[in-house]
Order: sequence, then structure tokens, then C-alpha cells
Amino acid sequence: MRAAPLLLLLCLLPASLSCAGPATGGGAQRPNIVLIMADDMGWSDLGCYGGEIATPNLDRLAAGGLRFSQFYNNAKCAPTRASLLTGLYSQQVGVHVTPARMQGCVTIAEALSAAGYRTLMSGKWHAEEIPTQRGFDRYFGLADGCCNYFNPGQRRPGELEPGRKRPVRRWAIDGQVYLPYNTPEDPDFYTTDAFTNRALEYLDQYGREPEPFFLYLAYTAPHYPLHARPEDIARHRGRYLAGWDAVRQERCRRAVELGLVDGRWTPAPRDEGVPPWEEVEDRDPWDLRMAVYAAMIESMDRNIGRLLARLREIGAEENTLVLFLSDNGGCAERLHLTPDAPPGPMESYHTVDAPWANASNAPFRKYKSWNHEGGIATPMIASWPAVIERGGGIVHDPGHVIDVLPTCLELAGASYPRTFDGVPIPPCEGLSLAPLLRGRPRRGHDALFWQFRGFGAVRQGRWKLVGGKSWELYDLVLDRTEQNDLAGSQPERVRELSRLYADWVERCGGKEIPPGRAADE
Repeated sequence: MRAAPLLLLLCLLPASLSCAGPATGGGAQRPNIVLIMADDMGWSDLGCYGGEIATPNLDRLAAGGLRFSQFYNNAKCAPTRASLLTGLYSQQVGVHVTPARMQGCVTIAEALSAAGYRTLMSGKWHAEEIPTQRGFDRYFGLADGCCNYFNPGQRRPGELEPGRKRPVRRWAIDGQVYLPYNTPEDPDFYTTDAFTNRALEYLDQYGREPEPFFLYLAYTAPHYPLHARPEDIARHRGRYLAGWDAVRQERCRRAVELGLVDGRWTPAPRDEGVPPWEEVEDRDPWDLRMAVYAAMIESMDRNIGRLLARLREIGAEENTLVLFLSDNGGCAERLHLTPDAPPGPMESYHTVDAPWANASNAPFRKYKSWNHEGGIATPMIASWPAVIERGGGIVHDPGHVIDVLPTCLELAGASYPRTFDGVPIPPCEGLSLAPLLRGRPRRGHDALFWQFRGFGAVRQGRWKLVGGKSWELYDLVLDRTEQNDLAGSQPERVRELSRLYADWVERCGGKEIPPGRAADE
């Protein structure tokens, strides 16, 4: 079943780009790779990034591995996943805003499969194709964007109607698509558990094979709807009556204490439109929303603990690289489709809303879908016991989701092809993180770029230009929280960076240039 696509891609690799790359060294064992992605989780939600939510398993990963303080995504689910899978900007593969067929590219699964890896996925996909059409040997999960956590299928006898935004969400198991997903028979079904259960089955089946494996585990948590088990919610009830202002302030303090945030930066203030907590009269519903959100993250962390335990059981822990990150910043969308059913149970459908998302993204500005740091900054944890020696270290070098594919290919001794399916593909935009994992310096990106719904950004060194109604310019060394706009005092730098951004738009297929492009005229 695997031989045909494997031979096809091997034939497409030029002789000078063989799969036997130099990365693993003479006779060194290639690592297994586990890539874990959270959905709509803010930069400071984890304990090891300053948050108050209990995440002991991810905290242990960080304590034995590395945390990246300046790692970036694409501010939105589908574009981030397109870049993660291809090592290209999402615009280059035809994914601008919503899920689409990824074109003119090779995926990480296709490239690793050609290098002899077993390729496995469980969880959220969010592209037009399904994973087994893009190089994965096995897949179980939600091929769509979000769903009911307790019952993504039809109403079960004796139960209430599941809360949902759309009646049908696309699922797939290997090559079979389900519209909708088969109604779970297990009354205790919960997607975070189900995705982990299938990943554990894959490890049991393939984890002891002589070939290394690549496992992509993409959770939907803590993306809305706010669904969690009552006992998990209860552990957090009352904690958030202190309010979003106090939570945000405390997270900022801890992030500085942990060495992730520069104490010289002024934390971004409460976002416009978010009232001061002291003015909120009915506080209990707000406490409940954040309690459910925290419970969803705690449940995800508990499941990650199950996965890490299984890696130990099968003897794979030492030589497995585990990467964890989020697809965008905390989400400020306001959807309350079940006014009579509060957040938490299957029959409800609610979001956490802007006030708490503002706290989740502390100390940064804005949210998911924005190109300010609150939208594009993600926690990033790397653990590889056999290689990472400075456990608990912090990497301050900027990185991006486009760097994941070249990292995995280098460590696998694989190569990035010039063509795929007989079609030339763009050179990889990402840069391998392997030197950083080994405690060595790497030459970073000359510039990084973002574009979403016509709003764009470019970062070059310490400078970041953000385009919206007009260009904004920030010095990220002194002001990563983007409080001091220098565009008015440095027009030449604005022109220089806006030209760089315009060149990228032309090269990578961006649709529009922000209104601030007028600064170049």
C-alpha cells in the first residue's frame, strides 16, 4: 500500500538530492518525530509560559527541552496548517483564508514517507484533501474546522440535541470520508480523548517497527465550542472571579520571571472594547467560560501525558523529537448559539470571547486573525532527550511554522525535491531548527511575512511593519508588545519594509497589499 507513492517520490528526487542527507551523521539513528498542535490557544495559557492553568506534562517537556520565545504561526487555522505541512507560505500553495486544496507543493508526510518513515495522523486536518491523499499512511480525525466535542454525529436516543454551528462536519478514517461522522456509541466520547486513543493505537501498532515514525497529533482543544467534563470544570470554578485584568497582569509578571518576556516591555493594556473587570456586574458566567476553557487545556495536557507515557513504554522516548505549538492566538470571536444552555455540556455552544482571549495572549496585542503579536505568536516546545542537553533552556531566535518541515527533513536525512507529481515546486521557505536543538547557532530568516484578509506584516531583524488602515512600525527588541508606533518618525524604514513586503506579495501569490502601501508612493 505504501510502495507506489514511495517509489514515485524517490524517482522525482534528483540524484544530487538523495534521501541520505548529512543530518544524522555517520550511522546515527534517525529520530521518531511527534508533532502536536493545539487549536486557538493563547501564548500564555501554559504554565511554562506564565499561565495559571495546570499543564504538568507540557511543563515537564519544557523543563527537559527547549522553549521558543519568538515562534510564529499564520494567525489562522488553515493557513498555519498549510505552512506547517509544506514549509511554504500558505499563499504559495493556494491557502489564503479558508481551507483549500494545497497545490504545487510536497507535504512533510510525503517527503518523510519517501525517506522510509511511517506517517501517522490523528486529529484536525482542515484542508480540502484528506491526509491519506497527501502522504499519511493512517489517519483518524476531523477533516473540517471544529465540531461538538461530546457528539460530532447525530442526536443519540435519550439525549439532548448536540450544540453545533453547522449540522454536518467532515471526518475521515484512513481513506473513508464521513459526512457526518458516525454517531459515537460510547456515551463518554470526547474528541480530545478520541484523538489521543487513536494515536496510542498507532504507537502500539507501528512504534516498535525498525523504521522511524512521524506522528502528527492535532487537537481541536481549546477551540470553541466550550465543552469539558463537569469534574474538569469544577477544578477551575471560582478561580477566574479575580477577573481578566488580574489574570493578565499575573501572567505578564510570571512570563518576565521565567525569562520569556523582557521586563522593559510595557504589557499591552486591556484591549479596546473590553470593559474593566471592576465594571462587570454579573461575573459568574464569565468565570464559567474561562473555567471551561481552562478545563479543555488541562484535558489536552493530560492526554499528552498519556502519549508521552506510551512513548516510554515502547522504548521510544529517548530518540523521539516532540514538538508542541498552537495554530494561532487566542480567539476573540463571539458565538453564543445556545442561550439556555451554559458553556460546558454537549448541548451547549459558546465561545470564550475577547476579554479572556485578551488575557490568553498576554502580554501581547490583539487576537487570532490579527498580524499583531497576539495573533501570530505561539508557544513552541521542543523535547528530544537523546540530543537536547540544556534542558529548560529558552531559545530567543525567531522561528516560524515554515521551519518545521525542513527541520524534520534534515533530522530524517531526507531531501526537499525540486518537483512533485511532475510539477516544479517552490524552494522551501523554512529554515531548519536542527542547529538550535543541538545547542548551536543558526543563520535565521532575513525576513518573515504574514498576510490575512488583506492585512499584512513583515519582520526583518528587530523591526516589524504591520499593515492595516495604515502602516505601523515597531522595534521588537525594545517593544515587542507593540505599544510605540514609530512609523511617523521613521518614514524611510517604513518605505523600505513596505517595498520588501510588496516584493513578497508578488513572489508568493498574495492577493492584496494593505492600504498602508501608500507609504511607498
